Amino acid sequence: MTRQRRVILDELRKDKSHPSADELYETVRKYMPRISLGTVYRNLEILSELGEIQKLEIGGTLKRFDGNPKKHYHIRCMNCGRIDDAPIALMEHIENEIDGMTDYKIFGHRLEFIGLCPDCFDKAADRWQ
Repeated sequence: MTRQRRVILDELRKDKSHPSADELYETVRKYMPRISLGTVYRNLEILSELGEIQKLEIGGTLKRFDGNPKKHYHIRCMNCGRIDDAPIALMEHIENEIDGMTDYKIFGHRLEFIGLCPDCFDKAADRWQ
């Protein structure tokens, strides 16, 4: 684990907002001013491949990253793009149920909840009052 990779991993694990590589780059630069955006991208890909983090490719085109490598679900605001962890247990039985219903070999699943975060919901509600 290189020093750069350790700083990136530490900062990602502190950040519960599921940042993009660009957002994480801005944070990491506070500790390593000479680090490049390309280095952050490469190290995020490596950390993802090693199973140290999750690469979220859900909703929209921007990749986001999660410092929690354990399988879990997410909630995404359809207005501002905010992503939070969903507070429900992983439903592993779904994979077993579908396994016998199709010719596919199932390796996992992703579940994303979509709605409005509290801030966006409040702003929308204000417009209707």
